[in-house]
Amino acid sequence: MDRREFLAASAAVGLAALDLPDAEAVTRRAARPGRVGVGAGEVAAVRTMTTTLGNAASELGGGHARHLAVSYLTVDVNRWLDGRYTETIGRELFAAAAELVHLIGWMARDEGNQGLSQKYHVHSYKLAAEAGENELAATALRGLADQAIDLGHIPTAVRLAEASEQRGRKLANPKALAYYRNTFARAAAADGDRATAARLLTSAQAAIENAPARPGQSWASHYSHGRWAHEAGMIHATMGDLATAEEHLHLALDIHGLDRRRTRAIVLADLGQVQLRRGATAQALATWNDFLTCADGVQSVKISDGLTNIAARLPAIPDSPAARDLTERITSRAVT
Repeated sequence: MDRREFLAASAAVGLAALDLPDAEAVTRRAARPGRVGVGAGEVAAVRTMTTTLGNAASELGGGHARHLAVSYLTVDVNRWLDGRYTETIGRELFAAAAELVHLIGWMARDEGNQGLSQKYHVHSYKLAAEAGENELAATALRGLADQAIDLGHIPTAVRLAEASEQRGRKLANPKALAYYRNTFARAAAADGDRATAARLLTSAQAAIENAPARPGQSWASHYSHGRWAHEAGMIHATMGDLATAEEHLHLALDIHGLDRRRTRAIVLADLGQVQLRRGATAQALATWNDFLTCADGVQSVKISDGLTNIAARLPAIPDSPAARDLTERITSRAVT
């Protein structure tokens, strides 16, 4: 997707660009005659499928199983959304569908399809808003903000991240608060607003320190202490504090642990970059070797970007057996 085609939202116009959600959609659809009946079982099925597909994608990357998620959405879930249900079940169904749609958007982005990802995140936002689910709506906005940062649309990212964080203030879930505030901090840091980024980092840390270690049921409730440490580390790196950045990345890997291969590989790639910037070349090469081992078989644009970044830096690194070995491993991976 061309960067110029990315959703051009602003603080005042951003949510209007997403279109106002239809707050009466669930009520209007409820109890319609002649449609397939939907109950708690169908809602539970959507949530179970989202969890199962999400676990696979977290381990192996968004390039795996997105077609399965899309098929399930279009064949089964859409039929249920167009079905007959009570208002209570309808709101739960819309919320469950919003999470599935958000997952598909994440998968599309992770395999490099930015335009498709954006469309799914916008659709997830609308479903969540119609269901009256602030956390899911904030999570969808957070996904759009994070994507805008990666694509270089920093003013848009700041405004979307701020909108996400503002919705998140209404929640009592500390993991959700940390999730949205870290994203807002990342956008502020990318925008050169160190004061705002530092304030939000402190607030996000306070929230995650008060959060239970076990994952919850929602997308934001799966935001782990390890993911917080990784994101905080990279925000510090953006602001030039490389020592604190490296400390946080080690915290993510060694103390909080990251049990998903995709996630662990991404952190290792980032850690190597920080170590290289600090002049610790031997450590960076060793870290990148660990990255290659961990990333084997993972289909993710984040992994591809990591490989590209490493390959671009290797020619400037002094010749050594470790550097030659890493170059050979990357070349072999590219060939296969």
